[in-house]
Amino acid sequence: MTSFDMPTFASPGFAIATEAQGSTLTLRFRGNADMSTIEPLDAYLRRVHAVVTARSGALVVVDFRSLEFMNSSCFKCFVEWIGQVQDLPVAEQYRIVFDSNREMHWQRRSLNALRCFAMEVVTVDAR
Repeated sequence: MTSFDMPTFASPGFAIATEAQGSTLTLRFRGNADMSTIEPLDAYLRRVHAVVTARSGALVVVDFRSLEFMNSSCFKCFVEWIGQVQDLPVAEQYRIVFDSNREMHWQRRSLNALRCFAMEVVTVDAR
């Protein structure tokens, strides 16, 4: 557990490692997010939201650089999570930064769409 009280998540072929440093919570995704990960991913992101909203001034970094694939149903979990952040009063909203792998074209397209959906909340960095 981290100071944010977030466990890591692992299933066959997919994992999320959680790290905390100060007011930053980093979620490192690895593998393939497919149909078998939809429900656990949705529950995990709901947990992230609950834990982060309890801390003022938090930042969430979502590191996708080692994520090979994510299907649209898993991607929808992120849309819903970001919608929850947008539903908060402005003073309580937190920032989400996606670190992406510029070599994975699906990440560039998908994450830019997320950024356009929530420019006040989402930033995308490509490495």
